[in-house]
Order: sequence, then structure tokens, then C-alpha cells
Amino acid sequence: GLIPALTDGDLVLYETAAICLHLCDNHPKLHLAPALGTPERAHHYKWLMWLTNTLQATLLAYFYPERWVDAGNTSGAAQVKAHAQARVGTLLEQLDAELARHGGAWFSGAEFGVLDPYVFTLCRWTRNFSSGPARECTHLGPYLQRMLARPATQRMLANEGLHAPFV
Repeated sequence: GLIPALTDGDLVLYETAAICLHLCDNHPKLHLAPALGTPERAHHYKWLMWLTNTLQATLLAYFYPERWVDAGNTSGAAQVKAHAQARVGTLLEQLDAELARHGGAWFSGAEFGVLDPYVFTLCRWTRNFSSGPARECTHLGPYLQRMLARPATQRMLANEGLHAPFV
């Protein structure tokens, strides 16, 4: 009953960060994360946890504001939603700044990695924001277009039955 979930043989795993780490550990030749023991790997861990605990958590407050207020408190839910959207804007600026900092094509730099589909998914959740969707950010916009151009992304969108706007 949880998504996402990964079935790998007898292993059933949920929680996005756990799935990402499992894929990196079990497919090292794909270079889904920087090498173990490097500063780059430490930053990879930081961003993975940040995506889970900061950006995704804030997006969930935006999409489900009623979870944060008493039942029937529609004005409180509206306030939670407004504050969450404003916070997401600030968080998208952090993603944009990271892309600008290293100037690579992908979130961790020159190589596509496990963080890229996660960043894409969370940015996609902002596509219908009344102001400040991820696609309007200077570096995130082109990055999201690179993600959309990937054949694997196109297959995923088709398999999931997702329709435009994609970002």
C-alpha cells in the first residue's frame, strides 16, 4: 500500500531514499552515484535526504494541507497550502543554485544518476503551480527539458499514462 515500492526477488522495499540507495549499491557499474568514500558521495547522500525530507515533505503539505489542520478548518488548510507553495519556491531556488554551481548537465554534475529521476518527479509536481513552477527556474527549466528528452523518461510517462504538461 505504499508508493513507490520496488520488488527485487524476495525483497520488497519502499521509501524513495532506500530504493535509490539499494539501486546504487546493487548496480555500481551504472554509476548511479559518485564513488563510495568521496566528498561527492557525501553530497549525493545530502541531496537524496534533502529531496525526501525537505522538498517532498513540503510538497506533501501543499497537496494535502488538510492533514495539518483540524477537520473542517478550510481557511487553515488554505494558509498551510499557501505557505507550502512559498516554501517550495525557495527550495526550487536551492535546486536551481546547485545546478548553476557545478554547471553539469545532470543534478550531480556530468553523469546522469539516481537523483535525476527523483528531482524530475518532484519538480513535475509543481507543473500546475499558479506561480513559480520549477520549469521557470533558470537552470531547472533546461534540466527538466533534458530529462524529458531521455527515452527512458518518455517510456515512463507513457507507461504511467501521464499527459502534458509534463513539467
